Amino acid sequence: MVDSAKPRPRVESEKITINLGYVDLGHVDLLVRDGFYGNRTDFIRTAIRNQLERHADAATRSIRRLQLDLGLRQITRANLEAARDRGEQLDIRVLGLATIADDVTAALALETIASLTILGALQASPAVKAALADRIH
Repeated sequence: MVDSAKPRPRVESEKITINLGYVDLGHVDLLVRDGFYGNRTDFIRTAIRNQLERHADAATRSIRRLQLDLGLRQITRANLEAARDRGEQLDIRVLGLATIADDVTAALALETIASLTILGALQASPAVKAALADRIH
């Protein structure tokens, strides 16, 4: 028997959409045209990174206060089964990307995850996301 399930592609970034006034957009296009940036996306990424750097100290304090895991947090079936066996429910807090493995069932997630605080993105099966919807903050 051949497993026809395709693995989920690994995503390194999240696509966002912004609304920008015409004059601001024109300024961005002018800077791109004059060679300061390769394209609109380069300008926007640079602007965001500059602002993140500007507020880095405040962000660091908040990360510590909120006890957030920074970066990538992978939640596996084995992690959740171990928590279940210990009689624990997990409060998962991530700034970055949290992934819940594809082999985690909605029932196991409900049994072992008390709450999810995600500042960034969550990748999980639609069934797990739906089951945890009221626990995701």
